[in-house]
Amino acid sequence: MLTHYGVDRIYKEKMSGTKRDRPELQKLLERMEAGDTVVIESLSRLGRSTKDLIELVEQFQKRNVQLVSLKESIDTSTSTGKLLFTIVSALAQFERDVIADRTREGLQAARARGRSGGRPRADPHMLQQAIKLYRTGQHTVREIVELTGITKATLYRYLST
Repeated sequence: MLTHYGVDRIYKEKMSGTKRDRPELQKLLERMEAGDTVVIESLSRLGRSTKDLIELVEQFQKRNVQLVSLKESIDTSTSTGKLLFTIVSALAQFERDVIADRTREGLQAARARGRSGGRPRADPHMLQQAIKLYRTGQHTVREIVELTGITKATLYRYLST
């Protein structure tokens, strides 16, 4: 979508838009100049919340940078685009809040039924066996994983504590 629009520099973030410290966003903010247009696939890719999106757009406006969101057909260089941006970002925040509420309610209901979330814990006996095998130096990590069923990540996590 961005290439078809004619974007000449694409910043690809590897982490969620919900994270505060996003290196690619920081690079974009450092490099943008007056007269630039930031083109995004979707508003959800830019900000963590309505407040965050609005702050970013205000920062763009102060620096005379326009924002175009392809999915929402928003162009902040127009007054209609500014209005649409405000409305759509508020709706996007509402949607995220509803999802978070439903998730919390689902977790509470599961706990009330006696279920606990998360990954199953490693068998403590097998974990101790894996650590002993590792410390002898006679087996590779792959062999230890095969013998005990303890994953490599779990073994290393417990060795580092």
